[in-house]
Amino acid sequence: MRIIRQPITNISDAGRAAKRPVIFFGLALLLAVSTGSWAQAAGDRASATSESNLDDPVVTMFPHSQTARWWVSGQDNIIMQWHPSFDAKYSGPNSFKAHPEHATSNIGTLFTGVQLTGTTEIFMHFEMADGGGISDALGMAGFTDLDVVRNPTLGPVPYIARGMIRQIIPLSDETVEAERGPWYLATKVPVRRIELRFGKMGMNDFFDTNDAGTDSHLQFMNWTVDDNGAYDYAADTRGYTMAMLAEYHDRNWALRFAEGLMPKIANGIDLQWNLRKAREENFELELHPSIAGKRNTTLRLLTFVNHANMGVYRDAVANYLAGKTTRPVITDHPERTTIKYGFDVNAMQQVGRNARIFSRFGWNEGQHESFAYTEVDQTLQVGGDLAGERWKRRLDKIGVAVVTNAIKKDHQNYLRLGGLGFLLGDGGLDYGRENIFETYYNMHVWRGIYTAFDLQHVNNPGYNRDRGPVLVPSLRLHLDF
Repeated sequence: MRIIRQPITNISDAGRAAKRPVIFFGLALLLAVSTGSWAQAAGDRASATSESNLDDPVVTMFPHSQTARWWVSGQDNIIMQWHPSFDAKYSGPNSFKAHPEHATSNIGTLFTGVQLTGTTEIFMHFEMADGGGISDALGMAGFTDLDVVRNPTLGPVPYIARGMIRQIIPLSDETVEAERGPWYLATKVPVRRIELRFGKMGMNDFFDTNDAGTDSHLQFMNWTVDDNGAYDYAADTRGYTMAMLAEYHDRNWALRFAEGLMPKIANGIDLQWNLRKAREENFELELHPSIAGKRNTTLRLLTFVNHANMGVYRDAVANYLAGKTTRPVITDHPERTTIKYGFDVNAMQQVGRNARIFSRFGWNEGQHESFAYTEVDQTLQVGGDLAGERWKRRLDKIGVAVVTNAIKKDHQNYLRLGGLGFLLGDGGLDYGRENIFETYYNMHVWRGIYTAFDLQHVNNPGYNRDRGPVLVPSLRLHLDF
C-alpha cells in the first residue's frame, strides 16, 4: 500500500537550532527508553493475546470493517531531524546549511471511502501539515524527509489531498482476495480486469511503488530511497495532480497508463489545465515472474514523457555567457512547451520469510529543467529490510539502503556558473555524485503506535564535493487509527 507523505510547510528556525541539539538528543533518549519499556510490556501482552492468531495482528488503534460499504481511517506522522555542523568551503541561496539545525515535520491524514456498488468506489482523503524541514528542504537532491516540500507559503490549513473514483470492469469470473485499505475497498476482485480511476491523486501512489522501499511513515525517509529520483512525476507542490488512470490486471502481470496535469511552473502549486500546453504520460508494466519458487518477485518497468513550460540548461548557460543575464536563469525564456522523458526499472525480491531486497535504476534526458519532483537525472539504489521475528519482535523492521544520484553535464554547468534550481544552488559546484546511506529501525509499540530511529549519511550534498559530508539522525512517531 502506498502511504501519503508530500506536503508540509517549511518554517525552520536556524537561530534556535544551533542552541538545542542537546535537547533534541535528550528527547530522543527519553523517547527510546520510554517506548522501549512500553513496547516490551505491550509486546508481552500482545504475544499472550495473539499467539492463537499470529497471521492477523492488530496494527491500528481501532479495528476496520472488512464488510462495511464505507471506510474511515487516519494517520499522523511526526519526524524530528537534526544535523551537526559540517565543512563547507562556501554556501549559496539554496545550500544545505552548514551550521547545526533541527526541524520537526508533522502530517495528519483522514482517509474516507465508500463502496457504491461491488465495482464502483469513491475516495476522499483530507490532510493537514505543519512544521518544516531542516534547511527549508533545500541543498540536497535526495532530501532527508519525504514529508516536506519546498514552499513556505503553504500553511497548516486542511486541504483535500485526493478525491477520486475507482471503477472495476470484470473480464473473468475467477476472483482473488484483495487487501482492503484507503485506496481499495473491494475484498475480492476478478483475476482479469480493467480498473479506471479519475480525479485528484498522487501519481506515485500507483507508479514506481515498492513494498520494501516506498513508505516514509514506516520505512525509509529519504526522497530518493522511497521514490526514484529521476522520475519527475506530474505533481503540484504538495505532490498531487488531476489525472486519469487505466490499468489492466492479469494473473501474473499488469499494465497501467496515466495522463496527469503538470504544474504551470517548476515546483508550482497551480496546475496547467490546458493539455496542449502541459501534461504527462506514464506507462508501467508490472511483472510477477516465478523465478524464486513461492518467494515473491516483482519487476516494474516505467517510462514517462513530460510536456511543460520547461527551460533548457544549455540555453540558460549560453544566455549568461553572452551577457544577456547576470547569472544562468533557467526560467528566462518565452512561454513554450518542451518535452522531457525518462525511464525507471524497479525490482523487489523476497529472499526469506522475513527478508526482502529491492533496487531501482532511473534515468531522464537531463537537458530540460527538473520540474516537479527533485533535481536528479540518473539514480541507482539498492536496499532491503528484515522483520524482527528472530528477536521476537515480528512487527519491527530494520532497513538499510544505499543510493547514488547524478545530474547531466548541462545541469552541472548551470549550477557551477551560479544558476539556481528549485532545490539546488550553492553559487558554485565542484561536481561529485550525491551518495546517500540510510538505515532505520521501526518499532511496533502497541496496536497502531510505531516509533523509529533513522540515520542518514549524505556525501557531496547537492552534488558538491566542496560541502559535506552530512550526518542526519532522525526520530519518528507514527500513529495509525
